[in-house]
Amino acid sequence: MMIKLKRIYDPPTPDDGIRVLVDGLWPRGLRKDEAKVDLWLREVAPSKELREWFSHDPSRWEEFRRRYKAELEKNEGISALRELIKREKTVTLLFSARDRERNNAVVLKEFLEISK
Repeated sequence: MMIKLKRIYDPPTPDDGIRVLVDGLWPRGLRKDEAKVDLWLREVAPSKELREWFSHDPSRWEEFRRRYKAELEKNEGISALRELIKREKTVTLLFSARDRERNNAVVLKEFLEISK
């Protein structure tokens, strides 16, 4: 089992495995047929309130991580993602944020790897 991260605007590659979009909103300017998304799990995305509060402000990153992990603890959609990860050799979590190091997919991957 391998969990990878990839920006949805990057071209798909054969080693992506199952491609799972983990954002609550569909990425701007991208048609669904172009995205090559196998599954859109918007229910594992941060709440609207948390997403708007964070607003990709690097100074809020640590607090965003803490709050999002707390949301994930209570998130019912996480079990479906865990099952998928158990079944598939590779799962790529797709995100649309420009910041590749500070986004919800990074936190989600950490959460999944720690709480197996």
